[in-house]
Formats: sequence, C-alpha cells, structure tokens
Amino acid sequence: MDKISVVLVDDHVLVRDGIKAMLETDQEIDVIGEADNGLQALKLIKTRLPDLAIMDIRMPEMNGLEACAALAEDRVPTKVVMLSMHDNEEYVLQSLSAGAWGYLLKDTDKGEFIRAIKQINNGVRYYSGPVSNILANQLLGAAKQPALNTQPKISASDKKDVYGLSKREKQILAMVVDGKHNKDIAELLEKSVRTIETHRFNIMKKLAVNNAVDMINKAMKENIL
Repeated sequence: MDKISVVLVDDHVLVRDGIKAMLETDQEIDVIGEADNGLQALKLIKTRLPDLAIMDIRMPEMNGLEACAALAEDRVPTKVVMLSMHDNEEYVLQSLSAGAWGYLLKDTDKGEFIRAIKQINNGVRYYSGPVSNILANQLLGAAKQPALNTQPKISASDKKDVYGLSKREKQILAMVVDGKHNKDIAELLEKSVRTIETHRFNIMKKLAVNNAVDMINKAMKENIL
C-alpha cells in the first residue's frame, strides 16, 4: 500500500522536526519535503505533488492562507491542512474560504493528529474540536433556533431514537447544538472533559459523522432532539 505523502510548511524548524518525528512513527505516513514559507511551499508542492500539505498560517513572505488559496486556484490536488496555535474564528473561516481540508491546533495530541491526516487523505474534512464548534456556530447563524435552556436538557420521552442515542447522549448533543464547548458541558454535568469527549465520539459514531458541523447538521435536519 502506498504511503500518505506529506509536506510540512512552518517557519520554525523545531516545530517541523517535532511534527515529522510524530508522523513518521506511523508506517503509513511519509514526510517527503519541508518548507519554511508560503512561496517555498508552492514550488515544493507543485513539484512533488504530495497527498497532503500541513501548513502553518503565520509565515514570512507568503502566509499559509495565501499559499492555500493559490494552490486551490491552480487546481493543485494536494489537500492542505492548516496548522495554528489559535482557534481564532477569523483564521478558521478564512482557511475554509481558502480551500483548506482541515484545521488543526498545534496542541493536538499525536493520536488525533494522525487520525486527522488519514481521514483527510480519504477525502473527509477534519477540524479540531474547538474549531468544529466555531464552524458549527457559523453554520447555525441566523437560522439557529432560540437558544436552549442552559440547564442540562433531557428528552421527555424515554424512548431512544433510531440511532440508538441514550438520554445522556441526547442531552450532550442538545448542548453542542446550543454552541457549548466540551468544558462548558463538563461543568454543567459535573463530569470530566475526557468523559464528555468520549460521549461526543460515541454520538458521532452512532450518527455516522466525522465532526461537530456534520453532527449538528444531522441533528437539526432529522429532528433528532
């Protein structure tokens, strides 16, 4: 099986070295090149045509957003994954507009990072948890229904829906639709953030979706709550 070819683009050598070391622990991923600014990245990517380019946003000469947009305009098949220290709404939306396939935070753990790379390589977009919430809130926009009560909500019916969601899972799903982050939900339910993350993973698995945006879309479209 062919490996997933990756180019790293970041103006900090230590960051590139760290990501490279992390990715190459997985036998399915091969880092085939590196660049330290957007202009270098364009030349390298157009020459090597990697499957993915992991690209920092803030760089000298040409930033990651500009480089991503240029690749999209030239119809280069490489999928760009934006990398940032910030879950800044403006950066996230600009990345989406530029044609990025994903947005990862630099504090993303190894397991999630590698899962994201493989998912994006398979043609499925991926956004770190906080980033998914930003996109979901943007998606809901003016069409969003009146905010749900800030207190945990449990469906009046004990009956599970066709997806097999439990009361707790419906409760958490309702709070995600309301725009709450994992930390907020954990505090309201007096649970750990890790527990909430596990519930969200199970919800996405049952709904057959890969991120918070799709999860909210499906919940609203199919009137699950």
